[in-house]
Amino acid sequence: MGGSWKIDRERCLRCGACVSVCPADALELTEQGIFWIKERCTFCGICAKMCPAGAIEVKR
Repeated sequence: MGGSWKIDRERCLRCGACVSVCPADALELTEQGIFWIKERCTFCGICAKMCPAGAIEVKR
C-alpha cells in the first residue's frame, strides 16, 4: 500500500496528538518535531484528522 504524507512544520504544535492515535505506530515525537516512519504507515489518515493545527496531509 502506498501514498504520501506531508507535515507543515511551521503549523505543527508538537503536541503529540497524531503520535498518540496512530494505529501503525508510524509517528514519533522528537525534539525536532514529528518523525514519520514510512515503512509502518498505512496511510489511514487518522493522524491528519486528529491534528488540531491541520498540519498533516495524507494521500492514498
